[in-house]
Amino acid sequence: MAAAATSCGPRAGASGCVVAAAGKDSVTSFQRRGPKASGPDGGCRRLASIAGTRPSVRNGQLLVSTGLPALDQLLGGGLAVGTLLLIEEDKYNIYSPLLFKYFLAEGIINGHTLLVASAKEDPAEILQELPAPLLNDNCKKEVDEDVCSHKTPESNIKMKIAWRYQLLPKMEVGPISSSIFGHYYDASKRIPQELIEASKWHGFFLPEKISSTLSVESCSLTHGYRRLLHFIQNIICEEGFDGSNPQKKEKNVLRIGIQNLGSPLWGDDICCTENCNNSQSLTKFLYVLRGLLRTSLSVCIITVPTHLIQNKAVIARVTNLSDTVVGLESFIGSERETNPLYQEYHGLIHIRQIPRLNNLIGDVSDVKDLAFKLRRKLFTIELD
Repeated sequence: MAAAATSCGPRAGASGCVVAAAGKDSVTSFQRRGPKASGPDGGCRRLASIAGTRPSVRNGQLLVSTGLPALDQLLGGGLAVGTLLLIEEDKYNIYSPLLFKYFLAEGIINGHTLLVASAKEDPAEILQELPAPLLNDNCKKEVDEDVCSHKTPESNIKMKIAWRYQLLPKMEVGPISSSIFGHYYDASKRIPQELIEASKWHGFFLPEKISSTLSVESCSLTHGYRRLLHFIQNIICEEGFDGSNPQKKEKNVLRIGIQNLGSPLWGDDICCTENCNNSQSLTKFLYVLRGLLRTSLSVCIITVPTHLIQNKAVIARVTNLSDTVVGLESFIGSERETNPLYQEYHGLIHIRQIPRLNNLIGDVSDVKDLAFKLRRKLFTIELD
């Protein structure tokens, strides 16, 4: 109580003198048991300050943006570091690659380290196709132009309301309002080459990792999954994302993007037959991957062709092993493509699962009727 006693001077009130007179071991209602909220000696632990991240207002978990502010809002503010986002690919795989590239582009803009894995496309070619960012004053101008060019007289009022909510994440108030979290991107342009050259990324292209003289090991995981897990683990450990090797410079986040996981290109046969030989291979891969994510400053997005998986039990296990699950349903080739009710949209987006961090069960979004449309420049999500 030395600090309280020194504050009791000639101008101190009666309550101050009462605190000063209290015994050293006594506890009054004027005292705080915990550490101070501010000050250098308060002892208050804070989250790591990393560019392109912010703490969740719900539980303080560190978040990163998906690259699509509207999707961030639906997921509770963004993707939690240490979690896995699974994108259920649309039937013709047209729109899911765009969300995949938004996620990677957001990492480059914020200076995050990227790990891009694919069995179909060379990661270097994927990076060349990332959309260009809309920064600062150009953002609102480009958004307004893109909206006006696609408006119809009947939907004028509706679109104004929709875009007001679309831009909500940029007008957030609070202690993080001074920092930019989540950017908008122009799908008609490519990211500047100098940004790619200045970024740090690692590529995993499966055809380059397979050797014709490789001996097959007795393991339930396919060769592609084993090699990818070893690659991810090495990057996490060698670059200090798990804390084993302190990062030499300022702390950073590892963004992991895996494309078309579960397809035959990865050596998996879950898309070929219902009674497949490797039915447990994908689920074991996700189980080990989640363990790596939970113990590191990493966040992962995976696209899976769930519409090709014939065994529904495999889909259920894959969903349960993912933290966040988002499904894309394209109108191409369906009856909804010619339905007047959906003429303004290109498909539906389904929020299958939202994580409840530090719990054993997942959450389910209350918002069900969500549609997306791909304009000339922007990919937008709106209430149907």
